[in-house]
Amino acid sequence: MGDDVAVRRPPLLTSLQGYQRPWAGADIAAGLTLLVIAVPEQLATSRLAGMPPITGFYAFVAGTVLFALLGSNPQMSVGADSTIAPLFAAGVSALALTGSPHYVDLVPILAVMVGLMVMLVAILRLGWIAEFLSTPIVTGFLSGVAVIIIAHQLPDFLGLPPTIGTNQHRVVYVFTHLNEINGWSLAIGIGVLALMIVSARVDRRIPAALIGLVGSAALVGALDLQAHGVAVLGPVKTGAPHLGLTGLSWSTLQSLAPLAAVVALVVVTQTAATTRAFAERGGYDIDAGRDFLGVGAGSVAAGLVGSFPVDASPPRTGAVASAGGRTQAGALGAAAIVVVLIPFANVLRNVPLAALAAILIFIALRLFNVRDLVAIARFSNIEFALATVTLLTVVLVGVEQGIGVAVGLAILDRIRVSARPQLHVLGRIPGSTSWQRPDLEPSAARVPGALVALFATPIWYANAIRFRDEVRAALLHAPAPVRVFVLDTVGMSDIDFTGTRALSQVLDLFEHEGIAFGIARGGVHLRDSLRRSGLAARIGEDHFFQTVDEAVTALASGPSPQA
Repeated sequence: MGDDVAVRRPPLLTSLQGYQRPWAGADIAAGLTLLVIAVPEQLATSRLAGMPPITGFYAFVAGTVLFALLGSNPQMSVGADSTIAPLFAAGVSALALTGSPHYVDLVPILAVMVGLMVMLVAILRLGWIAEFLSTPIVTGFLSGVAVIIIAHQLPDFLGLPPTIGTNQHRVVYVFTHLNEINGWSLAIGIGVLALMIVSARVDRRIPAALIGLVGSAALVGALDLQAHGVAVLGPVKTGAPHLGLTGLSWSTLQSLAPLAAVVALVVVTQTAATTRAFAERGGYDIDAGRDFLGVGAGSVAAGLVGSFPVDASPPRTGAVASAGGRTQAGALGAAAIVVVLIPFANVLRNVPLAALAAILIFIALRLFNVRDLVAIARFSNIEFALATVTLLTVVLVGVEQGIGVAVGLAILDRIRVSARPQLHVLGRIPGSTSWQRPDLEPSAARVPGALVALFATPIWYANAIRFRDEVRAALLHAPAPVRVFVLDTVGMSDIDFTGTRALSQVLDLFEHEGIAFGIARGGVHLRDSLRRSGLAARIGEDHFFQTVDEAVTALASGPSPQA
C-alpha cells in the first residue's frame, strides 16, 4: 500500500533505541529519584481517588510501562495524578458511595473509557481540542482542584472522624468539630508538611515525602499512637491484581461518559503542556500524538488491573529532568522496583492518614498558583473573571460544570472580540512603497482620491455587518472624494457566506459611487471562497494584487468604473 493510505505501526520503546552506555548512570539516578517521589505520591493519590492504596502502585506501573512502550518523550512520568483524582472521585461518588465495592468497580471502567478517548484523540489528531482551555481557565481549574484537595484532606490532617458530602459541607464540618482535633495527628501533619516545604526550598531532590511517610509510620509504631486516636492507613491488600472489568453494562457506560470526556480533556491538556514544556527545556523532539497514545494506553491498562485513570505528571517529569534522565529506562526501573515491593505493601499499614493528607495538601498548595492569578488580574479583568468563575464553579458546583462554564465563557469572549474588529485606514510612508497605519507610523500619509483599508481578520457572520458599516463610515469621513478603494486582506484568511453577502453590498455601494475596487495580498483560501461565491468574477481577476502600492497605482491609472 502507498504511504498515503498505509496504517503505520508506532515505533516501540523509541527512547531506548540507540541506547548508549554512558546514559546508564543518569538514568539510574533519575529512576531512583522517581521511585522515592512516586511511592508516597501514588499512595496518597489513591486515597484521594477513594481507591484501595495498592491501586496507586498499579496505576504507576501501568502508566509507566505503556508510556515507555508507546510514548515519545524520554523524560515524562505517567501514573496516578492529583489533578484528575479529585475530579473523577467527585464524579463517581455521585453514582456510588466512595470506597464501596460498586465505587471500586466503576472507577476502573472509567479509566478504560478515559484511556480510549485519549487514544482516539491521538488517532484522529484531535489534540487541538486542548487549546480551548486557555491559561486563565487552566489556572482557575487547578486552583479549584487545589481547594477541593485541601477540603477533602483537612479532616485527616486534623485527626477528625471521616465525613462525606460537598466541599462546603466538609469545610463547615471541620469548623464545627475543632474541639475534636487529635493533637498527635495534627502534629504529624504539620511536621510532614513543614518538612516538605523546607525541603522544596533547600533542594527539591530531597525525598521529603518518603522521609515523612517512613518517619511518621515509625513514630506511630514506636509510641503506639493508634491507642491515642491517630488514624492509620490500615491493612494494605497485596498480591497480583484482578484482571478485567466488573459491572460493565450499557447503562454504566452512559452514566460515566460525560465524566470520562471531561477527565480525558484534562489529561490531554496536561499531557500536551507537559511534553511540550520539557521538550523545549531539554532541546529534544517529541511527537505529541504518540504521547497521547501512550498516556491513553496507560489508563486502559490501569483500568484493566483494577486501578484508575493516569496522567502525565509535571512535578515527577521535572524531577526526572533535574536528575538528568536520558530515556524511559529510569522510569521502567522504578516501575520494576514497585512491582517487587507490591507483595510487601502491607508494611505501610502504620502510615498515619495525617501524613498522607500533608503530602496532598503540599501538592495542592503548589497547584494553587497565586502568582499566575495576580498576573492574569493585572493583564485583563475579563480573563481574571474567567479564572475566578472557573475556580468557584469547580469548588461550589462541580469540576465538569466548572470546565464547561469556563470554556463556554472563554469562547463567548473570543467571539465578542473577533466580532468587533476595527477597519484601519492606511497611509503611504514617504519615499517608499510601504503602507502603514498612521497611529503606528506618523509619517504615513493618505493619497488623495485613494482609500486603503486593512481588515485584519476573517469576515464571518458575527462581524460581516460591522465590516460593511465600517467601510461606509470610512467613505463618509474621508477628507476628499474617494475614487479608488483598496482592501488589504493580509490578515483576512477566510470569508463565509454571510461575509460574501456583506462584501456584495459594499460592491453595490462602490459601483453606485463610481469607486474602483481592488484587493491586495489576498490568500489562496480567500480567493477560492470569492470564486465560489461569484464575487471574484464581479471584482475582476485583474483587480487582485500582490501589494497595496501596486493596487493603488494600477487602479488610480485605470478608467473609472461606470456608476
